[in-house]
Amino acid sequence: MAGENRTRAVSWIDAVAATVALIALAGVIWSPKLSNSVARATGSMKSVQVSVDVRGLPTADKAKLISDALAHGSTSLVIRNQPAGSLTLLEIQDISSKLNTLLPDGTVIEAPDPNRELQGILEARFVLEGEATVSDSGIVMAGTKLKIGSPVELEGPRYRINGSVSGVEMES
Repeated sequence: MAGENRTRAVSWIDAVAATVALIALAGVIWSPKLSNSVARATGSMKSVQVSVDVRGLPTADKAKLISDALAHGSTSLVIRNQPAGSLTLLEIQDISSKLNTLLPDGTVIEAPDPNRELQGILEARFVLEGEATVSDSGIVMAGTKLKIGSPVELEGPRYRINGSVSGVEMES
């Protein structure tokens, strides 16, 4: 039967296979790595500086924690339980509270809070630098807008610290 028509109807299995193939293609097109590559190519990916304040962190040896973090040179940033990549650790600033007293002659004396020192409480500002997508609505890292007050987590080889963003600036 040489002249027989070989067309057939599309079965439900064919429809499911086509749907799965389209979903896979969409995942490849909208993947974060491809989005970052496109952002770099279009110039919307910029270098940003992020400040993260850590307050009230109990630690046995503050100086060792700070020196280990600075020696490692980078830290992983986690925003809303989503990894946002690794950022360069530029510096760690001491933002511990100070005690002030007014003397009878009108001068003010400022001193570190001895209770914080005895208890080993770390209060510091981690200054980080990394790449982020910059748009009119703000700075986006790992698909999440990064704004002042956002809770974040810093993770290094010997620490996992919760903090909040206190500053976000674009490098010029």
